[in-house]
Order: sequence, then C-alpha cells, then structure tokens
Amino acid sequence: MASLNESTVVMFILEGLTDQPELQLFLFILFLIIYVITVVGNLGMIILIAVGPQLQSPMYYFLSNLSFVDLCYSSAITPKLLVNFTGDKNIISYIECMTQFFFFCFFIVSECFMLTAMAYDRYVAICSPLLYNAIMSPRVCYILVTGVYTMGSFTTLVHTCCMARLSFCGPNLIKHYFCDIIPLLKLSCSSTYINELLVMIIGTFNVFSTTAAIFISYSFILTSILRMQSAEGRSKAFSTCSSHLTAVAIFYGTIIFMYFKPPSSSNMTQEKVASVFYTIVIPMLNPLIYSLRNKDVKDVLKKIMRGTIFSRLM
Repeated sequence: MASLNESTVVMFILEGLTDQPELQLFLFILFLIIYVITVVGNLGMIILIAVGPQLQSPMYYFLSNLSFVDLCYSSAITPKLLVNFTGDKNIISYIECMTQFFFFCFFIVSECFMLTAMAYDRYVAICSPLLYNAIMSPRVCYILVTGVYTMGSFTTLVHTCCMARLSFCGPNLIKHYFCDIIPLLKLSCSSTYINELLVMIIGTFNVFSTTAAIFISYSFILTSILRMQSAEGRSKAFSTCSSHLTAVAIFYGTIIFMYFKPPSSSNMTQEKVASVFYTIVIPMLNPLIYSLRNKDVKDVLKKIMRGTIFSRLM
C-alpha cells in the first residue's frame, strides 16, 4: 500500500461498477454516450435560457441553475468512471478522492435545495399569479439561489472538514465507483462517530426539510388548481408543474431508496445501480424532461434551428 508514512494512505482503489472485463467496453461506450447527452443537454439548456427572450423569467432562471448543477455534479463523477473503464486498476489519489467527494457533496445538496426553490416558484405562480412578478423579483430569485449554494457549501464544508481529520491506515479499497461518504468512513482507522452523527443529522435535515417544503408547496398548488373553474386553466397549471414534479419524483425516489432503507436490506449491487441513476442518469434526464414537456423551450429551440439552417442556406 502506498503511504506517506505508516498511518496515512495516499492512494485508494475504487472497486468500480463491475469486475467482469467483458462488460468494460460496453459500459464505457454506454456511459460516454450518456455523459455526452448530459453535457449537450444541460449546456444547451443554459444557452437557450440565456439567449431566448421569452425564457427570461424566474422559472427559467432556476432551471438554468438546475442545469448548471446537473452538469457539474455529473462531471465530478462520470469522467473518472470512464477513465477507470480503460485501466486494470481504478486508482485515485487521496487528494483527488477528497476533491471528488467535495464537489459531489456540494452539487448533490444544491440540487435538493434548487428543486425546493423551483417548487416555491411554482407555488407563487399558481397560487398568487397577479403578484408573481412582485414576489418573485430578480432580487428574491438571487437570494433564493444564493441560499441554495450556501446550504450546499455549509453541508460540504462540514462533511469535508470532518472527513479530512480522519486517518486512513488500513485497507484502501473503496467498495464503490466514486468517493462517497459511507464507503470512505468504512475504511477509516480512527473513530467515525462524529462523522456518522453528522451524516444522520445533516442528511435527515436536508432531505426532510426540502421534501416537506416541496410537499407543502404542491398541497397549496393542488388546492388552487382544483378550485379553478376553467378546464383549460387547470390543464395549463398542471402542465407547468408536471416537468418539475417528474424531476422531483425521480431524484428523491432514488435518494430515499439509497440512503433511507433498513441496513438488513443493504445490497451493494442495488446501491451501485441506484447511485448510477442519481449521479449519471438523472443529470441527463432533467434537460430532456424540461425541454420535451415545455412549449417555450421547444419554440426557442425551433427558432434557433431555423435561424441556423437559414443562415447556412444563405
């Protein structure tokens, strides 16, 4: 084992997704395609919102930030995974591992709170449509997004600082395909009591505070929709919320399956599949969900495509 001294590991080995060599090429191609779609989809969404005049509203401001978060936290995991598919040993240095852990933690927590901010935006839009522009002013939107990244920063700094104080002097095989907090804690040769306590307290607060806020927002939204006299109005209200609800259901469903199940039902293969879903697949799905189900986004995309085709013809 490579070490700086007798008690400090400087290299970890990632167990990876599979130990079957015949699957490596297939998985490399599959995840490369997913990552390319993720980058193109999220970057494309950010650019569309930046250049589209009809997309200059609070809802799309939050969506642009969600795309940024998805792009970044996928990029914290997927490139290293792709590199690992091409080598015999999935080696990652201690510094690289802590860096990957830091960015993954920051962006995954930011995703939770960004989805919550988007739920509040939908609540104001449907329950107080006449006051929407006043309530969701640029200043309020900026404060909400700043709060999202502040919560992400606070959570990440707490976990990273507590992780950095641990000693790693025993086995250096991380039974995962990236540096997640639980597999890392299992390798430490010092007490992890404080770390585990913080994981439970902060994790429970983050998940349940955001899910409670989203649930309350949609309770009011549903009540307002049911009170609408016009069927067309109800249909339009549902359509503005459906994309966000789909993203929330997929993201939180996977997170709850991953971290809030009895230890007796723990299965490493299932956990890896669930992790792949929320670290790699969901960042790809979000821009597809919002673009395919959103008329304004599709209209801006069509205008850009027509302009591009026309300029080529000219």
